[in-house]
Amino acid sequence: MLRKFANWVHHKERSLHRATGNDISTPETRKAAWRHYLWLDHGVLRFWWKNEAEIAPGVFRSNHPHHARLERFKAKGVRTVLSLRGKTEKSPYLFEAESCKTLGLDLVFAPLGAREFATRARFIAVLDAFETIPKPFVMHCKSGADRTGLASAMYLLTYCDATDEEARAQLTFRYLHIRKSATGRLDFLLENYLKQRATTGLDLRTWITDVYDPDALAKAYGAQKATQRFWRGW
Repeated sequence: MLRKFANWVHHKERSLHRATGNDISTPETRKAAWRHYLWLDHGVLRFWWKNEAEIAPGVFRSNHPHHARLERFKAKGVRTVLSLRGKTEKSPYLFEAESCKTLGLDLVFAPLGAREFATRARFIAVLDAFETIPKPFVMHCKSGADRTGLASAMYLLTYCDATDEEARAQLTFRYLHIRKSATGRLDFLLENYLKQRATTGLDLRTWITDVYDPDALAKAYGAQKATQRFWRGW
């Protein structure tokens, strides 16, 4: 019964999310989009929970920042906002694009998924963004826990000669990343690279371009989870 109720709530929330929050051009639609941002995108939580850190000089990670926080980032010298969420005509993007335009910040997109093994092209796009965007910059996803954690590890491994532990630290409960959840596949991906780096010395870009196989990794991850479920039920 409880599961049915939870599924109903989830369905209603998704329906509302699809139907609202796609227009800020008039006072009335702007109010509706703001409600969408606060409640359906959980923006109300991000007014007090910032999930911020400076992972390298002039490189910040965060959850999705609202206007006042973007003002504070600009005051720190930030020139670019790197969104790992992607560009969708919904309230998070609409308000962020408006704020960045007002503040003179570049807004760049390199979308990743938290519950999937991204394509090679998407990972390369993140690395390309690191190479080309004006710095200092802040990167974010929605909560700043999963996609941002993986991208932060990618930055440290590429530009900061990070140790394995320094990379792993970007995907921890410090940022509310939960390894045992569906987003644990990001840890699996990172561990796969770190193991191969230890034996081959491949840099991250070369590994993604020449070795990384999202389909094979998904199968290996699924097999691991199935084995874990078997032993828990034994």
